[in-house]
Amino acid sequence: MTPSKDTSNYTKKTAQAGDGERQQPTLLSDILPLPEPKFRGRIGSSYTDSKPDIISLPTAPTGAPNVLLVLLDDVGFGQTSTFGGPVNTPTLQRLANEGLRFNRFHTTALCSPTRAALLTGRNHHSVHTGCITELATGFPGYDGQWPKEAACVAEILRGNHYATAAFGKWHNTPDHELGAGGPYDRWPTGKGFDYFYGFQGGESNQWFTPLFENTAPMEMPHDNPTWHFSEAIAEKAIGWIGQQKAAAPEKPFFIYFAPGAAHAPHHVHKEWADKYKGKFDHGWDRQRELTIENQKQLGIIPTNTQLTPRPDSIPAWDSRSADEKRLYARMQEVFAGFLEHVDAQVGKIVDAIEQMGLRDDTLIIYIVGDNGPSAEGTLTGTLNVMRTMLGLPDDPKEMVKHIDEIGGPGFENHYPVGWCWAGSSPFQWMKQVASHFGGTRNGLVMSWPKRITDKGGLRSQFHHAIDIAPTILEVAGVPEPRMVNGVPQKPIEGISMAYTFDEKDAASRRVTQYFEMFGNRALYHEGWVAGCLHGKAPWITAGSVPFDKDSWELYNIEEDFSQANDLAAKEPQKLRDLQDRFMAEAAKFNVLPLDDRFAERADPTLKPSHLRGKTHFLYPGGTIRVPERSSPYTKNVHHTIAAEVVIPEAGAEGVLACCGGLGGGWTVFLKGGKLYWEHNYYNEVRYRVSSTDKIPPGQQVVSVEVKVDKPGKFETGGTVTLRLGRKAIGEGRFDKQIGGFYTANESFDVGCDTCSPVSDQYQTPFAFTGQIVKVMVDISEATFEDLAAQHEAHARLALATQ
Repeated sequence: MTPSKDTSNYTKKTAQAGDGERQQPTLLSDILPLPEPKFRGRIGSSYTDSKPDIISLPTAPTGAPNVLLVLLDDVGFGQTSTFGGPVNTPTLQRLANEGLRFNRFHTTALCSPTRAALLTGRNHHSVHTGCITELATGFPGYDGQWPKEAACVAEILRGNHYATAAFGKWHNTPDHELGAGGPYDRWPTGKGFDYFYGFQGGESNQWFTPLFENTAPMEMPHDNPTWHFSEAIAEKAIGWIGQQKAAAPEKPFFIYFAPGAAHAPHHVHKEWADKYKGKFDHGWDRQRELTIENQKQLGIIPTNTQLTPRPDSIPAWDSRSADEKRLYARMQEVFAGFLEHVDAQVGKIVDAIEQMGLRDDTLIIYIVGDNGPSAEGTLTGTLNVMRTMLGLPDDPKEMVKHIDEIGGPGFENHYPVGWCWAGSSPFQWMKQVASHFGGTRNGLVMSWPKRITDKGGLRSQFHHAIDIAPTILEVAGVPEPRMVNGVPQKPIEGISMAYTFDEKDAASRRVTQYFEMFGNRALYHEGWVAGCLHGKAPWITAGSVPFDKDSWELYNIEEDFSQANDLAAKEPQKLRDLQDRFMAEAAKFNVLPLDDRFAERADPTLKPSHLRGKTHFLYPGGTIRVPERSSPYTKNVHHTIAAEVVIPEAGAEGVLACCGGLGGGWTVFLKGGKLYWEHNYYNEVRYRVSSTDKIPPGQQVVSVEVKVDKPGKFETGGTVTLRLGRKAIGEGRFDKQIGGFYTANESFDVGCDTCSPVSDQYQTPFAFTGQIVKVMVDISEATFEDLAAQHEAHARLALATQ
């Protein structure tokens, strides 16, 4: 998309101006914000000899439609029924019947990068998002600092008089900007959205979601056991549309609806999972065969498409034990229910739009996944996806004991790699693998009754996530800005897809596109793809492989839809040409240096931090929702947690301080009058120490001293001492601790436990019923005695002596 050359193009306002109201034309400009309207009345000495100028309200460009942009999470090309898969998606199918299906649309192979590309119209490295924000590093293409030179499409639309809102997952804020200290520039409200309701981070518990409204943390209703995040955001979106249209009926809206589904944890009401009871007993190998058969029958893929074989690293279904088959079939049933459930929530929004009489002029863009299906459950599947992300496998023999609980609030489950591979049919590989279409090819449906006339049509032009933003701008009649808020803009790198609406067989306007993720890389150019699967499988999260050992493959995708026939040996010159083109694109768009590390990039020392160098922290009572990455790093180090509290005569109970949630973490709480410390190791083992005596009424200081066996060693064990003042009142031991982050987005809290409970001894929020004066966390090498003396001397913490 090229910048507009005319910076002051006016179109006539269509609405009639009221009496005394000037007819303010709609201003289109490639400089935002647009100028304020000039006064056109007359000023005399008093109002009697003056003429007022009632300001007419500015409007969006004539004919600008409402836009609903839906982005599902971790859904493969071959998973929805609309694209030949086994999961029923009636809303997606309805929109496809009313509009167009695209079978050669692509993403970046990972979450934050696709979202950055989608919302800016620029390549993911070009906007500093070569990886997820949690794994940002100190290189321009990977630092997670979404630049002001690449305005979000919402900011552009809002500047042209759209109402804008985002609902669901937002995974584009750097870790160090997630706390209340801000800045909020890279939050949705800082990127052009008038309103945001959802969660921050890569994934979330769907039953206990850490919600934000705009930038303020808020709690989901703990008294509603059936509350579910997908349902909540649909209800909020419908309410917002109603309010917006009531206030400004002629103002078009832009909604970015990005649910957490179907990213793990796969959480859904049991009745939705039970719809698929027994439907996956045939296993993942047979499912791939069934899917490609359906895809051909539906005309989604060419009839000569070959089914790519299962890699040796993925086990055959028939090699699994009877218990494993039963467990894994249920995991897939839960996933399927989760996916159908979220499609139903999208359906509620579509129904509401129709009931409001807005459907005809609403462009709905429904992207079926931000990457291919996820392998993060590893070969075994898991009941706690955070542990497998750190390379710690789960045990099927233990998991099968909880088969009836999978999908409920007790676990954070993820299916095994075999089902992920089945979901990418007919392609090779999956999420993270940018070298092959199993990681980057996603289904796309666009529906706009007023404009798209080829109902139920199929489009096969090659396109990418960066092409969505320029498509929206074109249909809205909004020029690409060259200046936003005084910041010169990088040219949009995407190409509008609007030409495909009327031209089924038009040549693809996207000629070249690079792909890269964790060293897996590819280059598309004029119908050919060169790809390099770099080193390790996507479910292996640690280690690095030399880049000089890489081998490349070559495919003619005009004749080989599924990348089944490698032509590298037959076409060495073509391969060399595409490899050279990849390096040119890599240099142009900040792809270099290539980096294949995963878990290693989570190291906090690789990222900016407001806490770096600090070892002593004080918090007043009521400090909640501090992001884990902005809280004291107590993992694998000696540390002390102390609380100055006031206990009423009748006693008190509740959480004094905690960090984490159901998936793992630590908590210090009072229950039954006694003091408890607990470390939740991935919801598998709970190390708990309690005081021998009850804590007496009055102003008291209670503390927990944790001494690790081997400081700095991953998952080291250690000892725990509970104290009342200086007196030891409880001792215990833990054999291991979580060595990485406890959860994706739960928090450090003082005085309660927000979202999901760290301990199974209470239900959230379990607010403390006494008074918390302050909580201290110390991660220095200081002993308890040193800390006690220090705080007594400075009167910063009243440690009572007995």
